[in-house]
Amino acid sequence: MDPTSDTEYKPGPLDGVTILDFSRVLSGPYCTMILADLGARVIKIERFGTGDDTRAFGPFIEDDSAYFMCFNRGKESISLDIKSPRDRELLERLLDTSDVVVENFRPGVMKRLGYGPERLAKTHPHIVYASISGFGHSGPYSELPGYDMVVQAMGGIMGLTGWPNAEPARVGTSFGDLGAALFGVIGILASLYSRSRDAQGARIDIGMLDCQAALLETALARYDVEGVVPTRTGDNHPSLAPFETFMAEDGKFVICTGNDTLFLLMADALGSPLLALKPEFLTNDLRVQNRVQLVKDVEAITKTRPMQHWIDALNDEGVPCAPINTIDKLFDHPQLLARDMIIKVQGEHDRPVRTAGNPIKLSNLTEFDPEVPIKAPMLNEHREAILDELMASHGAYDPIAKAQNDNHHADQPELHEAVAPAVH
Repeated sequence: MDPTSDTEYKPGPLDGVTILDFSRVLSGPYCTMILADLGARVIKIERFGTGDDTRAFGPFIEDDSAYFMCFNRGKESISLDIKSPRDRELLERLLDTSDVVVENFRPGVMKRLGYGPERLAKTHPHIVYASISGFGHSGPYSELPGYDMVVQAMGGIMGLTGWPNAEPARVGTSFGDLGAALFGVIGILASLYSRSRDAQGARIDIGMLDCQAALLETALARYDVEGVVPTRTGDNHPSLAPFETFMAEDGKFVICTGNDTLFLLMADALGSPLLALKPEFLTNDLRVQNRVQLVKDVEAITKTRPMQHWIDALNDEGVPCAPINTIDKLFDHPQLLARDMIIKVQGEHDRPVRTAGNPIKLSNLTEFDPEVPIKAPMLNEHREAILDELMASHGAYDPIAKAQNDNHHADQPELHEAVAPAVH
């Protein structure tokens, strides 16, 4: 939706909330991206010279990183030198007027910089302080680095991903980072709600490994009940059948029957109602036990016609099904387009990049116009505006000194301390 149109512009439920984002790469930036999409002001604190690591990640449009643009859309950027008294004063004023701090350094880094959660709880008790790290800020692994693939491996998800008798596989996206980011958002929103009642901030400690364990669905419980280690099942659901892919005349597609009624409807859609009356398929538990025969019987039917024929027939009966799309198919997917889920982001250069939009549809939030690119900030782009906003009225900002200050801040040891990151 275009905010300049006659339709009332609704800035979102987090309008008026300011986030100081010390994070970089993926888990923290994805977390604050969601908050920005919901209307928060996100001020990204970056290193002088290089900024967020992902500014150097491809693919590139000239020297703009598409990776960086995707997860830092709609944010502001300022570079700070924590050793500089002027920048420390600026950071203090930012903290005075901010609601949330987000960081994903290794435990202890922010404390060494002088801005750890214990200190801010005393000096800025209104702050909601969110930390995302590989293993959290307690426990024997808390000091270890924890990239996405590390926690996917350690957290069991790789042991569940892939085909039987094949090697474990990494989930195709950074599941560890993204899961932690989403739990981080939940913690921040819950803490902001709590603060609205008691005026007190909170400390949020998100460990990526914890999040992986929380996202294992029933794998832990299945082992506890059955005493059998859950492992890779390929494209099928371990507890439901049929709930997998089937071969049609021209390729594979998915059928998911989550209950007995859907199985009856599937049999009707396939033109074989007697399939549902076979003794070995009468219940879901029997179908799981006889999955090999079930797949053989279903594919004897589905291989005779093209995939779209079966998808249309199954949809007519209300049976969940889908083609197996490659990524390129999503750009023109009618459902995604109808819900404004393909948007554009843009850096310094003119060529925008298409990416996924905000999946949280709210009545008090104006949708992004999918044809209007959302800007990702250039490094330090908003320094002057923020200085003017927070410092000038106190007589603490000398614009002439700004150029001299920038010239000798090519490197920043304090923030480089965190380049060996806790998270990817």
